[in-house]
Order: sequence, then C-alpha cells, then structure tokens
Amino acid sequence: MKIGISTASLCKIYETEDALSALRESGADICEVYLGTFYEYRPEFAKKFAERTVGVEVNSVHVNPLNFEPQLFFSSRRDRGDGFYWLDQILRSAQIFGAKNYTFHGTLRKDDGMEDFDYIAERLREVVDFCARYGVKLCLENVRWGLYNRPSVFTELKQRCPQLSGAFDIKQARKSGYPYQMYIKDMEGAISHVHISDVDKNGKTCLPGQGIYDFKEIISRLKDADFDGAVIIESQSFNELADLKRSVEYLNSII
Repeated sequence: MKIGISTASLCKIYETEDALSALRESGADICEVYLGTFYEYRPEFAKKFAERTVGVEVNSVHVNPLNFEPQLFFSSRRDRGDGFYWLDQILRSAQIFGAKNYTFHGTLRKDDGMEDFDYIAERLREVVDFCARYGVKLCLENVRWGLYNRPSVFTELKQRCPQLSGAFDIKQARKSGYPYQMYIKDMEGAISHVHISDVDKNGKTCLPGQGIYDFKEIISRLKDADFDGAVIIESQSFNELADLKRSVEYLNSII
C-alpha cells in the first residue's frame, strides 16, 4: 500500500495545478487529481498540469459528479452522447496524467431501493468498456446520495458487469448509516481505490490520526479484502499543511 492525498483536500486553498507542491511538502508521492470544472476536464489543462507532476504519481482522477455522470445512464442516446463526450475528455486527461483509475459516482440514488440493476449494469458495461480503451479502470464509489448508496449494490452490479472495480470511501460509509466493514466486504477482491478520513467524538470529519477510527483495523480489513493499492486522504478539515504531513506519517507508520 501507499499513502497519498487527493487534490480535493486542498481545493479551498490552491488551484488544482498549484496543489502538487503542497502535496510534496506533506510527504505524499502519490495522489488523486480532483477536476472540479469543465475547464479542468480538457486535455489542454492536463498537459499543463502534467508538467508539475514530477515526483508525484497520479493514481486516479475524480471529478465533479453531477456535471455529466448521470447522463451516462439516460435512456436517450443523445443525452448519453453528451456524457460520453466529457468522459472522453477526462480519460484523455487521465492518460496524460498517467492515472489508471477513475473514481465514479454514477447516477443518483433511488430512495425506494427499487433500482433496475439490469438496465444500470447495461449502462455500466458501456462506461467500463469505454474507460478500458484508455487503460483506465472504472471504480464505483460508495456514496450515500449516489448509485452505490448501501451494501449489496456493488455485488448486484458486479454480477452483471464483471469488469467493474470499487472505490471505498470511509466517510461516505459513515454518512450512509452502514458500518464501513460491510462495504469492504461487498467490494472484496475488487477494490482498486480508497478514500479515507477520520471522525472525532462529536461526529466531525478530521484527518486520519486525529479522531476515533482504528486505522490498524481498517488497513488490516483492506488487506484481507485483497487491496494493496493507494490509500488516499480526502479531507479539508485541517489548519495547516503540517497537519497533513503528520497524517501521512501516521498512516505510513501503520502500513
């Protein structure tokens, strides 16, 4: 395993292209690139950004989920075409960065739990195959407001879309109301990407090592689920870069 940081952790402080120097200062040599705007989706931006990635491996790309991802599940081919246009731009950018994983939220949740998994999996297979052309894995993230809003959804979709990978997010697991262990078990053998943060005794998100989570247990459970990739810190809850550095050091001491 490797410990890294998402540029999303720094988006309130730095523009995306300026975040890498801060990541280096924090001791991270691997990262996730968060692209928050259509401007940043374009390969032209990726080329400029890639010039600054020296010494930092880009493990994954992560985007503003509501800009286009739900369109990939629309019944209209024209709507889906718009979604695939932007997905193409992002995957071209991922190639330039060298990212091999795409953290994917998918469509919005169904509160009644009555998803048409056959239809959703059909759309997912299109997206998985499209990503594979660029050498990128589609990693469906557990998100309380999104497609993967509860344990068992991944298993249902994986049965219908065998090439699907998973992205485990401990903060989103907590917000969903289900134990994080259930999500790790649901994605066992297929986790390709991990987002972590911590939570204090008052329920406020914080950096790993500042809260109440037992990260020795979390890391152990990820290993037991055959995960050996990048564990990415995703949290904006810190006061200075030194806090991020201490968190990276804390997690490295565990792994």
